[in-house]
Formats: sequence, C-alpha cells, structure tokens
Amino acid sequence: MTFDFLLTTLIIVATPGTGALYTLAAALGGGRRDAIIAAFGCTLGIIPHMLAAALGLAALVAAEPRLFELIRFAGIAYLIWMAIGLWRSGLAADATAEPRQKAWRIIRKAVLINLLNPKLSLFFLAFLPQFVAPTDPSPLATMAGLSLVFMAVTFVVFAVYGLTAATMRNGLVTQPHRMRLVNRLLAGGFLAMAGKLALAQR
Repeated sequence: MTFDFLLTTLIIVATPGTGALYTLAAALGGGRRDAIIAAFGCTLGIIPHMLAAALGLAALVAAEPRLFELIRFAGIAYLIWMAIGLWRSGLAADATAEPRQKAWRIIRKAVLINLLNPKLSLFFLAFLPQFVAPTDPSPLATMAGLSLVFMAVTFVVFAVYGLTAATMRNGLVTQPHRMRLVNRLLAGGFLAMAGKLALAQR
C-alpha cells in the first residue's frame, strides 16, 4: 500500500455520492446510531464490487451490455423509490420502528444502493489493479488488502458525515417544516443520482 493509494482513496470516498447521501438521510432521521449503521451498511455494499473486480466478474459486466443495463435500470428504479419515500416522509427514517428491525432495514437499503450501481464494479476493475505491481507474487492477496483499506476509509469518512449531520437533527425534528425541506432536498439528491446513473455509459 502506498501514499498515492491512500490519497486517491480518500479523495474518491470523500466525494459525495449515493452512499454518503443515504448516510446523511439516515443520520437526520435517526441520529448517531442510525448514522453509524448506515455507514456500516454502505461499507458492506462495497464488498460485492470488490469481489467482482478481484474475481474478474466486473469484466463480464463490462463485456455484456444487457447485464450492465439490467443492473443499471434496477439501480435507477431503486434510487427513484428512495427519493419518493423521502419526499413523502416527515422524517428521513421511521423513528417508531423496532430497533433491530430498523437496523436491518438501514443496512439492507445501504447495501442495495451500492449493489445496484454497475459503475462501481467497473470502477474497481480499473482502480485496484493500478496499485498491484505486475511482479507481485500474490496479486489477489494484495487486492484483498487494498480492498480492506478502502472499506475502512469508507466507513470512517461516511461515519464522520453521518455524525456531523446527526448533530443538526434535534433542531430539525422540532421544526417539521425544516425537516420536510431537508427531506425534499435529499430526495432531489437521490433523483440527481438516478439521472446520473441513467446517463452513465459502460
């Protein structure tokens, strides 16, 4: 692992995307606990793409247009569904849900947000091999190590985003009109991400 890898990873992770947006929504809806759970869920959602890159499955997605389009349209539909839910909700998360069930729901949504984005598999297919030397005797082990570092950075950065947003939650919860405005801004963000994914090319 090199400094270049760490710096590149930090820049990539810190750039706002669907995972960061969902973590913010969860934090504003449920506070610090939900922020950490969402950050954890988004981190778990990276694993399938890392495995796809390491095992060569991402190359199959890149080579098969129909598979890429199927995953892409599923991702677009899911982001639109998330946007509609936020637009209609009074809070970013259901505060009345049973804790364990709510935690599972947060993780499930976070994983699906990343899983249904085929661009992530292609990104890791192009990203990780750059930091594996051609003469490396165990490239898979090296990629696995780099993947774990990427996941750790993702969790820390998303948790910071979420905890920062959670500090503003109390003021928003006591002002329903402000919370509605924030939810609609977040819904607009998800729609923007859906539009970006709709315009994505392999």
